[in-house]
Amino acid sequence: MSLKGKTALITGSTSGIGLGIASAFAKEGINLVINGFGDADKIEKEREKLESLGVKVIYDGADMTKPEEITAMVKSAEEEFGNIDILVNNAGIQHVSPIEDFPEEKWNTIVAINMSSSFHTTKAAITGMRKAGWGRVINMCSAHGNVASPYKSAYVAAKHGVLGFTKTIALEVAQDNITCNAICPGYVFTPLVENQIADTAKARGITEDEVINDVLLKAQWTKKFVTVEQVAGIALFLCSDTAENITGTDITVDGGWTAA
Repeated sequence: MSLKGKTALITGSTSGIGLGIASAFAKEGINLVINGFGDADKIEKEREKLESLGVKVIYDGADMTKPEEITAMVKSAEEEFGNIDILVNNAGIQHVSPIEDFPEEKWNTIVAINMSSSFHTTKAAITGMRKAGWGRVINMCSAHGNVASPYKSAYVAAKHGVLGFTKTIALEVAQDNITCNAICPGYVFTPLVENQIADTAKARGITEDEVINDVLLKAQWTKKFVTVEQVAGIALFLCSDTAENITGTDITVDGGWTAA
């Protein structure tokens, strides 16, 4: 089955992994709703670049900490395109700090964006998928959905929750020709990872080079960062006919991190 003409909503897609997935989808003829924060001019340039690939692309700046804005975004997308066929829950933030110093507002925001937003988007979009008789929900998780690292209590907790949520939704929609899966990358060199290098260096009292070599890539036995393109390719695979019986699971792409 061709994916051309279908519509995907990708949260957190104005940069990094989300933007990479949007680009891969656009090349397959998938219309897009992109979402995220950032400079308005830069976002518009990215939107135009995606649309130049021959698909329709709209931007919605819904705040992933606000359920009412999430619901409105889904409704607006359905009014524009008729339906959301593919939902990629990718929005995420990070904060690195020892537990005794971890700000409560950071905990609440990370849990809201990294986990709870997936609940709100899925709840809003799943009815349309059921009516259409086809759908794909892809939750962007992390190797931290399976294993922990120190100083990332909120992020690790949220990502563990995403895997449980993924399994639950997969069972609920299993007979509606809808799948729900998670992708669990290791470290991908994105702005999110780049920004936490300095924080990790400060938290551990080491240099930034030591963070890259002795912390980030220490667990990835390939000693390579995962690429945005690799993650995007997996997302496309999960939308294919080949993957129609893959549901309720996570695909790990972490350079061997969780194999050890």
